[in-house]
Amino acid sequence: MTAIAGSSRLDDVRTEVVRACRDARRDPTDVTLVAVSKTFDADAIVPVIAADQRVFGENRVQEAKAKWPALRAAHPDIELHLIGPLQSNKAKEAVALFDAIHSLDRVSLAEALAKEIQKQNRKPLLFIEINTGAEPQKAGVLPQNADAFLTACRDKYNLLVSGLMCIPPQDEAPGPHFALTAKIAARNGLKLLSMGMSADFATAIALGATHVRVGSAIFGARG
Repeated sequence: MTAIAGSSRLDDVRTEVVRACRDARRDPTDVTLVAVSKTFDADAIVPVIAADQRVFGENRVQEAKAKWPALRAAHPDIELHLIGPLQSNKAKEAVALFDAIHSLDRVSLAEALAKEIQKQNRKPLLFIEINTGAEPQKAGVLPQNADAFLTACRDKYNLLVSGLMCIPPQDEAPGPHFALTAKIAARNGLKLLSMGMSADFATAIALGATHVRVGSAIFGARG
């Protein structure tokens, strides 16, 4: 990806985010654009950093460990978000590396994160992932179990959960899934909503997203 292509796509996405916020009568500063750089190497990421993007998302701990330390050394103000599934045995590395974790979804992971957060004295933003479509192949807490799981995270593991995340089923309209996630967040006093990707982030913003995870619209198609 050339520098021009990267910055041009980023500009287009930023324009769409502002437009979506205006249409929803929201302040654009209330929506964080997470540039999803998974599978892209440093050569593709550097032009996006140069265009003043500072929040990036990765799917895997190992991939992030391989490419981000050098980039963050050069740009210490970058925020790194883990948006993919997290194995409990990777909690130590995840807490050390990421500023936000969007995929808290089970008791064993809550326990592992609580231990590492206390040990490392770090406080990444935590999002509980909701499996709004009840898809068996996907991670995430079922909607009917969300309140109880959040209570356990807060009361049993002393975790500060800041928001919810969802990935709607590919073959369904995303709006109802975003609305359900927002409803669960509202009744539990959660302010942050990680919802929306390249194809549907405008809909997510209309329904309250505070973090939109945009990859291909910024970096182009993945190989």
